[in-house]
Amino acid sequence: MAEIKAHEFEGFLERSARSWRLFLVYGPDRGLVSERAALLAGKTGVSLDDPFSLIKLDIVDLQRDQGRLLNEAGSIGLFGGDKLIWIRGASNEKYLVDSLQLLSDKVPEATAVIVEAGDLKKGSLLRKTVEAARNIVAIPCYADDTRALNSLIDSELATAGLGITPAARQALLELIGGDRIASRNELRKLALYCRNKPAIEEHHVAEIIGDASAISVDDAVDAVLSGDPSRFLHAMQKITSSKTAVFLVIQACLKQFQLLDAMKIEMEEKRVPAAQVMQTLGRHLHFRRKPIIEQALRTWSAEAVAREANRLQAAVLQTRKRASLEDSIALQTLLSTTLQSARR
Repeated sequence: MAEIKAHEFEGFLERSARSWRLFLVYGPDRGLVSERAALLAGKTGVSLDDPFSLIKLDIVDLQRDQGRLLNEAGSIGLFGGDKLIWIRGASNEKYLVDSLQLLSDKVPEATAVIVEAGDLKKGSLLRKTVEAARNIVAIPCYADDTRALNSLIDSELATAGLGITPAARQALLELIGGDRIASRNELRKLALYCRNKPAIEEHHVAEIIGDASAISVDDAVDAVLSGDPSRFLHAMQKITSSKTAVFLVIQACLKQFQLLDAMKIEMEEKRVPAAQVMQTLGRHLHFRRKPIIEQALRTWSAEAVAREANRLQAAVLQTRKRASLEDSIALQTLLSTTLQSARR
């Protein structure tokens, strides 16, 4: 496996990306995962406007047809040429892992595969498989540190032809950094606000920049599980204003209910309390989220969790079928789930 560290990515993109065909981009910074996947896609040589060359799939599509990745990789395009298969929302699905192993053993010559995944813990199935493979590039994406944020600020403001005072830079560093796309959008908003000004001052930052350091899909999911509508709507407002895809929230919520479903089954089969199952199936969760998940285990019945997971999965399918209504479907479904949590 080749693992590309944060400071190596730009050099890899310019010099080596074209020589690889299989990529796993993962990490807790969903915006950075999406941004780097898009940059890799641009290096494959495939026209991203050609629906015959670019095949975008969600993990739900593979769940319904577990052999689809291999079928797509092995098929010949209608007009020939290279092809890109771009998969979003992966975690540790065994059918995806098995397909990647087969593709790694026999790398397709005219097909590139980019897999976007969330935060994969060390030793998780997908990450472990990629680390053992010789022909897959792994690109972890963690929240930007101060050096990366300063580089992002310099890049965006240089494009806009703007300078920034040290005080304004320090204020800016405190407000961005949770998600790469959110941070970039905040910087572009600031640059537009300060257009034709000699330099960005501290008061400009205070007037126009929101707190992009706290934008997180997990915040919205936790509000859903806690049954807190106002907190949920506040989190969604921050997510939409940062241009983060609302689809990511409903997808993350579905995965959380699928985890709850597995936990409830274990609790009933082994007759163990919620605290004990959290130590096994919930050990990978962030410590701040564990009390919320444990409370949900106590308040939701197994039947209700399974029913809600099915409803969320149906909503995900509807967002794929009716892309123009994706945000509305996701928001309405998630708000309904939040209210269900509140009643419990």
